[in-house]
Amino acid sequence: MTEKRGNRLSKETSTYLKGAAHQPVDWYPWGEEAFRRAKELDRPILLDIGATWCHWCHVIDRESYEDPDLAKTINDHFVAVKVDRDERPDIDARYQQAVGAIAGQGGWPLTGFLTPDGKVFYGGTYFPPKDSHGRPSFRRVLLAMSESYRTNRVDTVREAEALHQALAEGRTSLADDGVANEAMLKESVDSLRGQFDPVNGGISGQQKFPHAGTMEWVMARYRRTREDGLRTIVTRTLTSMAQGGVYDQVGGGFHRYSTDPRWIVPHFEKMLYDNAGLLANYVHAWQLTKDPLYRETAEGILTWVDEVLSDRERGGYYASQDADVGLDDDGDYFTWTLEELNAAVNPEEARVLALLYEVGERGEMHHNPRKNVLFIDQGPEAIGKALGLPVDRVRSLIASGRRKLKAVRDTRTMPAVDKTIFASWNGMMIAAVLEAAMAFDREDLRTFALKSLYRIRTEMWSKEQGMWHASVDGEQKVRGLLEDHVYLVDALLAAFHATADPAHLRAADEMMTFVLKHFWDPAGGFVDLAADLHAGDGIPLREIRRRPFEDSPYAGANPVAALCLQRLHALTGKDEYRLRHDELLSSFAGQASRYGPVFAGTYHLAAELWVHAPPEVVILGARTSPKVQFLRAAALETFAPGKTVLVVDKEDAYVPALIGSMRNTKEAKAGPVAFVCEGTVCSRPTSDVDRLRDLLAGTPPRVG
Repeated sequence: MTEKRGNRLSKETSTYLKGAAHQPVDWYPWGEEAFRRAKELDRPILLDIGATWCHWCHVIDRESYEDPDLAKTINDHFVAVKVDRDERPDIDARYQQAVGAIAGQGGWPLTGFLTPDGKVFYGGTYFPPKDSHGRPSFRRVLLAMSESYRTNRVDTVREAEALHQALAEGRTSLADDGVANEAMLKESVDSLRGQFDPVNGGISGQQKFPHAGTMEWVMARYRRTREDGLRTIVTRTLTSMAQGGVYDQVGGGFHRYSTDPRWIVPHFEKMLYDNAGLLANYVHAWQLTKDPLYRETAEGILTWVDEVLSDRERGGYYASQDADVGLDDDGDYFTWTLEELNAAVNPEEARVLALLYEVGERGEMHHNPRKNVLFIDQGPEAIGKALGLPVDRVRSLIASGRRKLKAVRDTRTMPAVDKTIFASWNGMMIAAVLEAAMAFDREDLRTFALKSLYRIRTEMWSKEQGMWHASVDGEQKVRGLLEDHVYLVDALLAAFHATADPAHLRAADEMMTFVLKHFWDPAGGFVDLAADLHAGDGIPLREIRRRPFEDSPYAGANPVAALCLQRLHALTGKDEYRLRHDELLSSFAGQASRYGPVFAGTYHLAAELWVHAPPEVVILGARTSPKVQFLRAAALETFAPGKTVLVVDKEDAYVPALIGSMRNTKEAKAGPVAFVCEGTVCSRPTSDVDRLRDLLAGTPPRVG
């Protein structure tokens, strides 16, 4: 048989795949052609799953996939398939699960060895080019896997099939029963306290990741209980992150995670989804505490997103910014030597900034010890005391010096931006930006977020086929993923609150009806793939039924769906939303207890708002009435997780049935009023803006 050779990635739209088109490996994109070829040649498949922002993906590319000799080994013994995990989260999730069951861990790059029908018989993550630290070289692994498949075929295929069946039947994880109630929530609070780092915030460990869903849950619980320990978990974590190197002190926005317990030295890639979750955290923390650091940090995220990840012309938010410029660089764009700092600013600014950011001759970066990660080491008061300067002068020098650092950094070659538009990630950021717009009363934020929402809906959604997942230069890729739909519903509900335009609520209702039709699982909750929508691209692991629940790497789609269902029921009165919401939360209660509040933070938030109903604000009166606008603004700017704000004009028909009794009160007939309901208890109608704020801030409503 004549064998066709060549790398087939040059025509792909994915930034990650196009970046490998020059490699001497005969890469196939994911698809039926690759599996057909593996069966024709009777060879195992080498699967690489990575992402354009992934540092170690670039390392293995340079060390191994760009090595002609190693590429020949791959080409002679395997059919090689490369997958972009951002473009195909469905494929990534299934193979992470399968490789994790074998290797005990996952991550990126994910390296899998598959039978020709796509079932895993071995795998891992990064393999070094030479034997090191007890780890075999990639070449040794490749030859061993090829030999195992060739000489021990029966056992290899049988083991792969057994693993596949275990995954398909769910035998690799326990199916505990559980109940979502106050006892479960209290137990999770105790668990979180035990994992909390009391010095640096976050979860104790040698590395620190943001857990945005967990922070949202803790803030929601603190609003209700006012437990000081919960406030400490939030404030110590968010303050340490904002002052650490994991936050870009010059350009704004957060890097993906910290490699140390103090939040100082990050992995430098910046993800849209991380910054969306953290933007919501800092907006809500500012609403809750009024700490100016939290607003400043939220504004920094917004500035970076505006400058780097926004398609200003068409709307929409790009996917990510890479960590590095070259293969030998490790965050050089973001870090500074003392000489670079001194050259960028005047001597007085340099003295202040060196103390502020602890910049010295020796920095934190191993590849170049002279490079410093900028983090807040001491505040203006301490610097003023050390230098004998007034605090106001120190603050002025910090501001002017930071502007100059930014100007100099802007002349450096910036790490690449992946300009893919992912529907789900855009939904996350649109919702978070609209939260910021309402909290900070910024019309510019509202305008661009709504423009972005309009683009996603018009380019990537149809009533018949649902959402596309990715859009690159006008070409849409991958349809039928749950996450794209539920995050857009969340964004539409945020748009409804930001504008009071019923069209956004109708659109959210329409999309959730679609989700229930195509993704609902009779066991409760939603599956990640809609079989009737997903194009036939030969997913070997399709029968592995996944109901995405965990916050990894961002909020699980099922908990987000639960939050949407609860608000939709409050705003429309449709009973199906309440019933599905209750079924969903009940079906995942056992998993929530196993995953705990760190990896199931968003579920805990949804459960908190199920056990302790969030406020439902109903404002009766003409939308154009100044009093209605004042009441609505007060409701929107006050922190109350899960709240809904419904303005009901005389002509509105698209409202829950219970509105009728509210309209008939003498107060409502006399003029614009607001009701605040929690569960089955409603406040008396009020036209007092301060009273409305008090009710939403946590004061129990009076029985009416």
